[in-house]
Amino acid sequence: MVNAKRYLRLLGVQLKASGLLALQYRADFLAEGLTSLAWTFTALAPLFVVFGARPTIEGWTFQESLLVVGWFTLLQGVLEGAISPSLTGMVEHIRKGTLDFVLLKPADAQFLVSTQRFLPWRAVNVLSGVALFVYAFMSLGRWPSVPGILASLVLLGTSMLILYSLWILVVSAAFFVVKVDNLTYLFTSIFDAARWPSSVFRGTLSWVFTFIIPLALMTTFPALALLGRLPWTWLVGAVVGAVAFASIARRVWLLSIRHYTSASS
Repeated sequence: MVNAKRYLRLLGVQLKASGLLALQYRADFLAEGLTSLAWTFTALAPLFVVFGARPTIEGWTFQESLLVVGWFTLLQGVLEGAISPSLTGMVEHIRKGTLDFVLLKPADAQFLVSTQRFLPWRAVNVLSGVALFVYAFMSLGRWPSVPGILASLVLLGTSMLILYSLWILVVSAAFFVVKVDNLTYLFTSIFDAARWPSSVFRGTLSWVFTFIIPLALMTTFPALALLGRLPWTWLVGAVVGAVAFASIARRVWLLSIRHYTSASS
């Protein structure tokens, strides 16, 4: 309990420092926020093109697919605002041999490298995702049930945990290879597929996006929960899968950090 309070206080300090840094250049802050908003609308373009030619795709209407895009937009904000900046900075620390400054601090190294930098303007993506939820349900003419909202909030937690774990697995490669930029770009490109309902993918891609890189769990499952169509067994499976992913990522991190060589070694 004491440790939890200590780490929450550390997280608060890191968030405050990132906020002050972002507000130091207010014009840039506003420009980045508007850019994020523009990218949100461009993400809708493929949806308009596809549903302009047919009313449904694999049982999903335009309004229901908007919920998937909403979750994709929300998680993109979490990835690019809270996960990617810190862990990309960690790769630079490893490359330059300056990770010692983090390892010598009296706190868990994974926590420190994961919270060293946040981009507050990415909160625009989170708000845009919520706005898409509201618009989609207004168009459907109904609202989600309370159990559906609670299930989707649980899935939001599991989605963020899986996203973070996948990113930890990707950047852990930096302990063994000089540059992992290509891997991060590859992961970001694959994540783009999460804007579509998982049922549009067939064969091998469907299996990969469900069990290897669980994009279905991150965006399609929460959308199904809001629509009241998610079986409870899928919800339990999502929680178990997220905990398993986090355990694997933690294990890989601890094994990888043993291979770190500082600039003075």
